[in-house]
Amino acid sequence: MKIAVDTSLCIGSGTCALTAPAVFGHDEERAVVIVLDGAPPESQRAAVELAVSSCPSAVIRLLTED
Repeated sequence: MKIAVDTSLCIGSGTCALTAPAVFGHDEERAVVIVLDGAPPESQRAAVELAVSSCPSAVIRLLTED
């Protein structure tokens, strides 16, 4: 599982960081998301999928590995 985020469209709601704090955080100004773990373990999948579906600006994507 790999994660991609379009930070240029992030509104900084914090939903992702609350949902999957081991994977997502915020920059120092708390304005945009930062990915703490771009390839988290499978044990984080449910939390990451919830963060993706809960993102109000839909800027987080899970990438398929070929």
